Formats: sequence, structure tokens, C-alpha cells
Amino acid sequence: MKPNKHLFFTTLTLAALTAGAWAQTQTASNVAPANPSPAAAAAPATPPPVTAADVQALKDALAAQQQQIQQLTEQLQRQQAVQEAQQASIDAAAKAPANPPKQVASLGIERGSAITSAQVTPAQQDGAPGQTSNPDDAPQTFDKQMESTTTIHFRGINITPGGYAEGAFIHRSRALAADVATPYNSVTMPGASQSQIPEFFGTGRQSKISAFVDGRVGSVDLSSYVSADFLSAGVTSNSNQTNSYTLRLRQFWGQAKFKSGLTASAGQMWSLVTENGKGISLDDDLGKTNDARPKVIDPSYSVGFVFARQFGLRLTQKLGDKVAVAFALENPQATLTTHGNASNFLVGEAGASNSYNTTANYSFNPSPDIVAKIAFDPGFGHYEIFGIADRFTGRVFPCAENYTITTTTPPTVVVSPACPAATDAGTAAAAFNSSKEGGGIGASARFDIAKRVVIGVKGFGGSGVGRYGPGGLPDLSVNGDGSLHLVKNLMGLTTLEIHLTKKLDFVGYGGVEYASRTASFDPLGKAGAGAVVGYGAPAFNNSGCFTESVPGSGGFAPGTLANCTADTRALIEGTSGFWYKFHSGPKGSFRFGADYAYLTRNAWSGVGGQPHGVDNMIFTSFRYYLP
Repeated sequence: MKPNKHLFFTTLTLAALTAGAWAQTQTASNVAPANPSPAAAAAPATPPPVTAADVQALKDALAAQQQQIQQLTEQLQRQQAVQEAQQASIDAAAKAPANPPKQVASLGIERGSAITSAQVTPAQQDGAPGQTSNPDDAPQTFDKQMESTTTIHFRGINITPGGYAEGAFIHRSRALAADVATPYNSVTMPGASQSQIPEFFGTGRQSKISAFVDGRVGSVDLSSYVSADFLSAGVTSNSNQTNSYTLRLRQFWGQAKFKSGLTASAGQMWSLVTENGKGISLDDDLGKTNDARPKVIDPSYSVGFVFARQFGLRLTQKLGDKVAVAFALENPQATLTTHGNASNFLVGEAGASNSYNTTANYSFNPSPDIVAKIAFDPGFGHYEIFGIADRFTGRVFPCAENYTITTTTPPTVVVSPACPAATDAGTAAAAFNSSKEGGGIGASARFDIAKRVVIGVKGFGGSGVGRYGPGGLPDLSVNGDGSLHLVKNLMGLTTLEIHLTKKLDFVGYGGVEYASRTASFDPLGKAGAGAVVGYGAPAFNNSGCFTESVPGSGGFAPGTLANCTADTRALIEGTSGFWYKFHSGPKGSFRFGADYAYLTRNAWSGVGGQPHGVDNMIFTSFRYYLP
């Protein structure tokens, strides 16, 4: 319609110009003199002769008209070309796929509107050259695994919100007063009152929120990821009425990927010891990228699963498509369990109130944990070999422990041989730092058979690496003289995942974690009689682990088992379950899952026997995932 309208107006213009020229010519040849003489007025008018000047004037008028017609014709052709380009853009948008480009509502662009690069400005309509479009304004996809239909494209930056809302139920045959995350090393011994009482909880605290941001600067891909849930508690949090629990940081990292295959990453992330599904790369918390974590409901995952989430500075290099290597410096920390020791050592203190949890202990760490890994993807299976080196430091006070022999005159004060003099007894004289180097090595193999069955096995062992397992077993203990004694740790996990249909998955896992005995003898203990100290000593008393005791006052203080050291020797867990996808599409997905887990906590033998605790746990989860 618009081209016909312009053509009609142009035709009218040409007709008007032609009529005007004709009228001017007639007037020039027929007009009477301004002051006619009487004789002339009386006589009939005689046409004046046509001169050469009249002919030239007519030619000039026709030439001017031809020039105007040519200009109008060229303008009409430009307008037709612009209108044809607009019509072609509209036709192309009408034939575009059903999923339109995502646009930012706050910018005044409705989602689903057709945006083309052939936007016409008034300058272009007048024949002026158009402006060159900015390539950064066009939507680009940099990470197909992370981006989705909710991705917001803005000036070359992609922002992808993510997460899921979960409603979960947990039933345990032995009470632990724990939410959905199981504290494996707190499973009670047979005599505990909690072993006679089951527990049930409903929770939405594992619901997650996340955001992934990526873009490109030159040939470098830049990205960042943040994820959080609500599995932490403030000092006023409770489940009485409002269930107001606090937000917990899971991951917050940034990284740069170079064309050479080098990737630099920094921030809080999954530790490099955590298994990947392929190659070596950072993993999100929703299972979209490179996920090899146990697909269970329990956020403690499974006994034997080697992992940590902590600050790290990592460099990863791809060597082709089949090999990758990585090196990381990660945040250190030490977990300590020891019994019977004198107060002659120091490894840390409670957290500072301005930045840490004042009810938790933080070790004094001399250096970061150093982790290295190499991964192979030869075409069948995924294989990893990794190692970790860590270092622990404590301060020893050799004069702190002493005893007095009263049968001598004067009484004799006995101190450690490392104490300079008996007069220094009970002081910090001659205190010194003592360090121990620990570490371990591990390997894993993972096979995906016909994209339906996944089989995996992983093992890890070393000294001072207990905190890298979800069981919470100790890294170290303390000798009688106050020096550190590293605990030997072993961990293992087997995996079986079966994709029965497109909607139904079966999962099964079996894991174990082990902590060795680290006992030593303190000759100054028990006033010179000597005492066995450390972790898992055969002389420790377990005789009270089978006898229930009365609770404390108030009704919320279960009785403490007397004479029950029960240091954990091994944690063993078997888990089986399923996930069913009710719906999955561009609007998100709905899933339901259920797990059954059998957990045993076996203690080291001691005086009175070798107790163990058992718990049967059932988990259910209903989740809505953002697309």
C-alpha cells in the first residue's frame, strides 16, 4: 500500500509541473501589452512574431522540468528500495522459528518481537549512508550447556538465572536432630537415647538460586557463576513457627578461557579433587555441566564421595580433546580429634566475630592446599589421577604439663625433657611451632555404556586428608608431647546409574571412609602414671556405649554416654533410589525422587568392646527447575 501511495503522489507532482510549464508558455505568447495605444485598441490584435529568444526560453523551461522529473524519479527509486528491504525483513521474521530472541523487558522490548538489522533512519530514507550495527548488541551464545530460554542478552553479555524449588521429606530410624544434610559421623551408639527415637522433617531449605554470566572480550571467553541455598542457620533460627533460616554461599567464581586451551579460575568453587564427567572444568550446582556427583537427595551426598567447596586459584590446560591437566591452590583447614591430652598444644581458635562463626573452630594454616590432576578421555570412559599436598602447624608448650612428687623433701616438680627447668613448669617457656606435611593420591574411572548405564569407581588415600570426605573424619590427632599426629585416611565410592527411560533414572551408590588409630603414650599423664592419648587407642574405654543414661534438665538434653569414647574406624553407606521427570520443556521441569540409605558407623575397639551405630534413612524430593 505504501509504495502505491508514494507513486500516486509522485504522478500528481509530475502532472502539476507539466501543466505549470504549459501555462507559462501560453501566457508568454498571448499576453497583451500593458499600455495599449488607442489605435491598437481599436484595431484587431495581430500576433507578434516568434523570436529566437522565445524559443530559447521555452527550451530552458523544458530542461528545468526534465531535471525536476529526474530528481523525483531517483527519490522514488530510493524509497522503493528501502520499502522492499523492510518488507523482506518482515517476511523473514514471519518465517523465523517459534522461539524468538529473548529481549530485556526493562528496555521496552517485548519478548518475541522481531528485531532485524535493517532498521531505517530518516537519514537513510533521504539517501544518506546508514550506520554500521554494533556486533556486541547481537545475541550470542558462548556456553550452550549453561544458557537457556531464560537467558537475558544485553550488549554482548549473557545473564542466565537458574535454580530449583524443592520440597523434601526425611525420615530416620535414629534421631540426629539434623535437616536433610546427614552428619554421618554423629550417628549414635546403641546406648544413646536418640537410638530409640525416630525423626521426621520436611524442608525446603535445599532450594537453590543461581546466576551465570558470560561474555567475550576479543578471543577470551569470560564467565562468572554464583549459587546459594538455605542450609545454614543463624543464632535465632528455629523450626517452631517461621522456619527462618539463612542464605548459604555455595559457589562464587570467575574464569577466563583462552583459545590456546588455557583456563584461569578463581573464587569459591568445587575443589579440584572433585570428580568431573569429562575433561577438567568447573561444575555448576544444578547438574548442567560436567556433573559426576552422586544424584541423591541428601546434600551430604554419599559416604566416600571425595569433594570440598572452598576458595581456589586454578589453572587448567587442555592438551587436545583427550587430555587435560590442572593445578590449584586451595583454602586449607584442619579437623582435629584427640582424647586424654594435656593442654600443651594449640592448633587454632574460635572464629572472629566480624567474619567467621564464633561457635566454630578455625585452624592456623601455614600454607594453601596444593592439588594437581590429570584427566584422560580416550573415547571409552573418563579417567582421573589426582594428588594433594597439605601442611599443618601447631604450637607446642613443653612446660605446660607437669606433676609433683610429694614423697620427697622438698617436693619434686617433674616436667617434660623439652622444658628448660622445673621452675618453668606451667608456663609458656620454650614454646615452639611444630609442623607436619600431609597429603594423598587418588584415581577414578567412569564409563558411560550406550548412554544408558553409567558405572564409576573412585579411591583416595593419604594422611591428613579426612576433611575431603563427607563423613567428617579427622585430619590429625595430637601426641602426648603436644606435637601433631596425622591420621591416615582412606575413601572409596562405587556408582551405578541407569537411564531406564527418557523420564525415569535409577541410581545406586556404595561408599566407605576409614580413619586409622593414632594413639601415643604420655608419660606425664595421670600424675606420672602415664596415659594413652590420641585417636582410636585400644586402651580407650567403650564400656558405657551400650548403656542408656538419664537426660539433662529441660527435656532437650539427651544424656551423655559415660565411658564411651567410640572413635570412628569406618563409615559405610549404601544408597539406592530413582528420579522421575514429570515434565521437561522451555518453561522448566518437574521431578520427583526417592532414596533409601543404610548407614553404619563402626568404632575402634577398646575396653568394653567395639560398638557401632546404624541408621535407616528415607528421602523424598519434589523439585521444579528453572529452564
